[in-house]
Amino acid sequence: MEMKYPKLFARGRIGTLELPNRVIKAPTSTAMSNMDGTVSERLLRHYREVARGGTGLIIVEYAYVDDIASKSAHCQLGISSDEHIAGLALLAQTIKEQGARAGIQIEHCGRQKFLGTPPIKAASAVPWLALKARSGDKAIPEVLSIAEIEQIVEAFGDATKRAVAAGFDLVEIHGAHGYLITNFLSPHTNKRTDRYGGSLENRMRLLVEIIRNARDKVGRSFPLTVRLSGSDYEPDGFGIDETIEVAKTAERLGLDAIHVSGGDHHQMIHQVSPMSIPRLHNVWAAEAVRKEVGIPVIASGSITLPEFAESILAEGKGDFISLGRPLWADPQWTNKARDGRQQDIRPCIRCNDGCLDRTFFRFHAVGCSVNPEIGREGDLQVTPALQRKRVAVIGGGVAGMEAARVAALRGHRVTLFEKRSLGGVLNEGSVAEFKSDLRFLNQYLATQMGQLDVQVIKQQADADDITPRDFDAAVVATGGGPAAPAVPGLDGPRVMDAIDIFNGQATADKRVVVLGGGETAVEVALYLEQAGHDVTLIHRRDDLMARDCTITDKISYSEMLAKSGVKVVTGLQLTEVKDGRVTATDRNGKASHFEADSIVTALGYTPIRDGLAEALRAKGGIEVCEVGDCLRTAKVYDAMHAGYRAGCRI
Repeated sequence: MEMKYPKLFARGRIGTLELPNRVIKAPTSTAMSNMDGTVSERLLRHYREVARGGTGLIIVEYAYVDDIASKSAHCQLGISSDEHIAGLALLAQTIKEQGARAGIQIEHCGRQKFLGTPPIKAASAVPWLALKARSGDKAIPEVLSIAEIEQIVEAFGDATKRAVAAGFDLVEIHGAHGYLITNFLSPHTNKRTDRYGGSLENRMRLLVEIIRNARDKVGRSFPLTVRLSGSDYEPDGFGIDETIEVAKTAERLGLDAIHVSGGDHHQMIHQVSPMSIPRLHNVWAAEAVRKEVGIPVIASGSITLPEFAESILAEGKGDFISLGRPLWADPQWTNKARDGRQQDIRPCIRCNDGCLDRTFFRFHAVGCSVNPEIGREGDLQVTPALQRKRVAVIGGGVAGMEAARVAALRGHRVTLFEKRSLGGVLNEGSVAEFKSDLRFLNQYLATQMGQLDVQVIKQQADADDITPRDFDAAVVATGGGPAAPAVPGLDGPRVMDAIDIFNGQATADKRVVVLGGGETAVEVALYLEQAGHDVTLIHRRDDLMARDCTITDKISYSEMLAKSGVKVVTGLQLTEVKDGRVTATDRNGKASHFEADSIVTALGYTPIRDGLAEALRAKGGIEVCEVGDCLRTAKVYDAMHAGYRAGCRI
């Protein structure tokens, strides 16, 4: 059979390291190490699962190089001491036993210390603003002395030696994403006046010394790479022209590949992009670097599907591609792409809810919205049912389809009832182009219904349709609907819900007032403004997207709003809608009036409690469980995980 992605599955080489394909697992934090930085059993299980998916090279997440100030977060992997070597050796062995090659990334966090505990040391006393907002002046870094810089250079070299001793095949120096090396490279964070500041030659001196030290300690033949941000996207920051010069210098010093990313933790949407940022968002930088160097370039940045990866390689924009979040969404991504089963790849939707927000901002181990098993390897797995049952799933949204998928995988005979198109609110939620990643999830789940012989009946099921004669178990996943606060006039003729705008059941006229301040309100406001409407967004709180919004969505949507023509009015409580006029009052009772041709509500959602589950329980003879928005309105993460658990319980 002809290979569908020949470039992606061509053999490749990074220095002396031969690789079976061009897919690399990007180093992405799991927060699953022990508190002392040693390798945990949980971390081993995680990398074993990822490594068995066919990916050529697994670069293990960033490991801190010293015990003074380089550790960024709780449960971060360490490589700062010889005591770490035994666990790291087991980790490298575990990866290689699954057929992959094993690399590791080494780093010093610089000013980006999530722990927030002193000492925080960096090139200059320029704080990471997110940490300063939390910790005040404690976030202002201590300026590294020359002696301390020399110690850090030695620490990187020693860490490289430990990686070799542990059996890793490659070491990547982390020079991207705003960590210490980027602190020195970027004039935004490097205000030094000594030999480590000012000119680019001086600003790259730390990286040059690290490379030389590492090479002296492990020799010329061991594969060494560096990860660089094509741009840090900061004002007066580090751009592509300087990145190219740094990459050329790294090549002259004997590095074997350049891994190109983007952004820092202040500009995180360019580093770990949400779905509102275009896919392949850092590939332009990889292409620019590749034109100027003779060593392999690894492209990264929301390369979520194999056709995207193949096009990058075919068009000469990179020699390898790296995947971070997509290999959490589906560790079998590479095997499925190789076998021509791209329709079976569970897609990363770039929500950052289960991964980035959990590890960096909620201090939990990594998870995934679309893959409940990630981070729970060994604890969660789909196993054959002890007894095959006839299962009815009522509702074809995310929770319902995931419950049906898992139940069918376990051997149950599943019938799914859904009167509308499969997908539930995914259909409306993915209409805006900046939410289009959700379409891939909908396509995947709908495809799995066919692949697993789930019978889909396009009707709304009631208690009479679900009888013990036909079914042994029922999963009620009937979803939620728009909330309707008791405000005079909110049921008037010019008032419509955001869901009806997205599904085409309602059409807004020129002047639109959007009521609400959550993600849906912001999304429908942006969607209508992009379609040419004059939009005013009114919210009762002082800040938008204050609850249940990922940090990257909040940053991205805030930037989109600032660049749009949407007029945002906050701190006003809706009191009346009458004859195309919206009245809202501030805390002092002062009323403001807004004229509108159409009023769009996005005031939250409420579970649909139609009594179906209770009626089925009253019948007896049927095992019943409820999942998804019919219990409480939630996000994709909650719906997928609830559906998965229901499918496993039956």
